[in-house]
Amino acid sequence: MPNLSAAAAARARRVRVRMTKAERREQLIEVARGLFAERGLDGTSVEEIAAHAEVSKPVVYEHFGGKEGLYAVVVDREVRRLHSAIRAALTTPRAGARRLIELGTLALLDYIDACPDGFAIISRGSTASSSEGSFATILSDVASRAEDLLAGEFAKSHFATPLAPMYAQMLVGLVALTGQWWLDTRESSPLDKEVVAAHVVNLAWNGMRHLEIAPVLARPRPVAVRPDSPEASA
Repeated sequence: MPNLSAAAAARARRVRVRMTKAERREQLIEVARGLFAERGLDGTSVEEIAAHAEVSKPVVYEHFGGKEGLYAVVVDREVRRLHSAIRAALTTPRAGARRLIELGTLALLDYIDACPDGFAIISRGSTASSSEGSFATILSDVASRAEDLLAGEFAKSHFATPLAPMYAQMLVGLVALTGQWWLDTRESSPLDKEVVAAHVVNLAWNGMRHLEIAPVLARPRPVAVRPDSPEASA
């Protein structure tokens, strides 16, 4: 059988990688997410995105109008994923205060585990617009929910309920910064996310004076749904 010419081989390769418009759009989003996570918006060029996706620059402009438009799509998608996962965790029916803290912590760690590039992008303080806001918006929403949760617990213990907003900020900061630390160190000092969550809840729930020696979560959690799975968006 005769060998294909170089031109024919190139045409064959193009046929093999030909995508629908929707598939190409998703490919560009995936490629850009990795580059934005590694280099940031300013450090990433349209040329690099196109090269990694093996397309020409006009293809990127056709789909997104430029790298800023593509970046906004990536940020919006990641913010939606994380916000949806945390909102679902914090509205779990019949869950007590401690359990809600556990589930909220696990929701963040699950997202970081499944979407490390996405978390790196949105936690960087992006100014890109999203209908869901930003990472700061998510933390503010979580703090508001935690405030109501803590106010109820404070009332039971005859603790000053007007302090609940301040303690809510402390709690959210504890979880968010621990999540960032886990992402940054898990390759060199691997810790299972459920172990990390248990220790976060240990400090948040028991305080320094009553830390447990070997904390565990209150009970096994339900089977996790990945933030980017069809079930999560249903």
